[in-house]
Amino acid sequence: MSELSKTRIDKWLWATRWFKTRTLATDICSSGKVKVEGVSVKASFQIQIGQSITFPKNSIRHTVKVERIIEKRVGAEIAQKCYTDLTPPELTQKQASAFLTNFEIRDRGVGRPTKKDRRDIEKFKSWDEEE
Repeated sequence: MSELSKTRIDKWLWATRWFKTRTLATDICSSGKVKVEGVSVKASFQIQIGQSITFPKNSIRHTVKVERIIEKRVGAEIAQKCYTDLTPPELTQKQASAFLTNFEIRDRGVGRPTKKDRRDIEKFKSWDEEE
């Protein structure tokens, strides 16, 4: 069998187990939050070996480098060999803790978020403003 040289980015994100369903991978691509080499791409974009992909998942901005092209969903051990995770570990911890402490957990009786709180939440969740 010959090695694949290209595949759709939504298929690859799903096959490498970054997203539970292909629909979720397609939706995140369609929203413009997936970037290849810093450029937003659609779900039908053809990725190749060596390209770097940046995408949000669970309030963390992941950056991965494509090492191998696959189209079928495989086990986690094999899927991890298809990419190199370039996301700095301290960044993921910092983003996750900031998200949980500032926005997700609200004390009982505090009430709804204020307009400023909502703006801060939107600013944090908008991935395009950081680049």
